[in-house]
Amino acid sequence: MKLKISKHLYQKVIVVFLLLVSTASMAQEEKKKELEAMRLRLQKEIQLINKLIRKNTSKTKFIVEDVQSINHKIRVKRDLIKIMNRETNLLTSQINDNIKKIGQLRSDLTKLKEDYAEMIRKTYKSRSQQSRLMFLLSSESFLQAYKRVQYMKQYANYRKSQGEAIVARTNELQELNKKFSEQKKEKDVLIAENRKVQQELEKEKKLQNEMLASLRKDKNKYAAQVKKKQQQADEIDRQIDKIIRDAIASSNKKAGNTSTSKTYALTPEAKAIGNSFAANKGKHIWPVSEGTKVRGYGNYRDVVNPNVTRVSNGVIIATNEGEAVRAVYDGEVTRIFTTNEGVKCILIRHGSYFTTYFGLKTVSVMTGDKVSKKQEIGKMYTNKSTGKTELKFTVFKNTTRLNPESWLYRM
Repeated sequence: MKLKISKHLYQKVIVVFLLLVSTASMAQEEKKKELEAMRLRLQKEIQLINKLIRKNTSKTKFIVEDVQSINHKIRVKRDLIKIMNRETNLLTSQINDNIKKIGQLRSDLTKLKEDYAEMIRKTYKSRSQQSRLMFLLSSESFLQAYKRVQYMKQYANYRKSQGEAIVARTNELQELNKKFSEQKKEKDVLIAENRKVQQELEKEKKLQNEMLASLRKDKNKYAAQVKKKQQQADEIDRQIDKIIRDAIASSNKKAGNTSTSKTYALTPEAKAIGNSFAANKGKHIWPVSEGTKVRGYGNYRDVVNPNVTRVSNGVIIATNEGEAVRAVYDGEVTRIFTTNEGVKCILIRHGSYFTTYFGLKTVSVMTGDKVSKKQEIGKMYTNKSTGKTELKFTVFKNTTRLNPESWLYRM
């Protein structure tokens, strides 16, 4: 009885162990897929950056623009190297696990084959039908004879199950060996690719340093370029702020509220859209179908003078010339305006939230239009001086600026 209980407990422990190993293996595979998806996304982003740099380099008149492009490319490549290192480490862990499993399987298989061989030898010694018959006839009672018949059946079934276990373990070992070989190849490819990216990164850092040295020789010219761009950006921000304040004041006037209110007076329909917009935080589509974030929201260091901190009130997305711009969510066009340079900006209201799209050449909507998610609202403008096609995208809740990076999917 004790032997049977011990065997039963042993089997339960083995089952639990196998379940834990299987769960861990599944978690590793999921992590591997996630890292692979991130790597492919970064590689695609680098391809777009390379395409945009090739297209813009011949057009640009400002070296600072080229430095910013190289900076962005270096940042993305560093992220790619980190992801590839994590992939390599995960593969190393999986390979080590499989080496242990292969060793254990080989040991199990050897033991199974030894036990099976011993069983066959014993069976061979008592192989005659007469021996089996005598074994049954020597029973002292019918019940004992019945039990002996059952034992013989169980013994035959056990022999069969042992044979099947050997086949199963052999197949499992072959599959593990195949997987181990594939993982080693995958790791070698990844290491070679990582080494190539590292070499490219070193070349780009060298180019970056050369460009920075050139810029620092003529700081006055650089400072004038930066100042002009900053003034233009500040003017756009002021216009957007005023448009939103005016829209809020107008909504409250219609609703009969105080004109000093800083929140939009919402209809039930607008309130529902606002709630839905907020519920989709982090899931909203990008305003262009193909683009790369060249500047994030918040403080950033100056490209030439690292000690100088500048502020970005939105995100800057580089994209293709003539790229279609789309609404990130259902809403209503609040205002459209054009700068002196002919660059257009569209403000869309989503309940108490606003999204702004600056950097368009043409628009395909009008003030007051209801728009839906993914609807095209215009085409991108390309700066003739820099050769760049960049969209500035911002998000507000009433008059409060929000970080667009936390609202768009995987930004």
